[in-house]
Amino acid sequence: MKSLEQLLKERILILDGAMGTMIQRYKLEEADYRGERFADWPTDLKGNNDLLSLTQPKIIGDIHKAYLEAGADIVETNTFNSTNVSLADYQQEDLVYELNYEGAKIARAACD
Repeated sequence: MKSLEQLLKERILILDGAMGTMIQRYKLEEADYRGERFADWPTDLKGNNDLLSLTQPKIIGDIHKAYLEAGADIVETNTFNSTNVSLADYQQEDLVYELNYEGAKIARAACD
């Protein structure tokens, strides 16, 4: 397998597009964001797109695959807001590691 540096010497590489915009196409509701695990969570979770890596991993994987099928060479992880500061809005700071790990795992699986 060629390294990223080698590939960049040969051609322009294409990065995937916006994850949030693609998620909006699914018209997900609060219950979709919660899944079973977060059904009784004390705050609203709709809008926490990174949480979908835990509650709707198939959707996230399908979005990655759609970008790859459209010609993307590189996909980003669904971890844009997987930080303590961002997750504090949802009282989910304890999920930072898990969200980053699962987000990377889903992206890697889509590429394999």
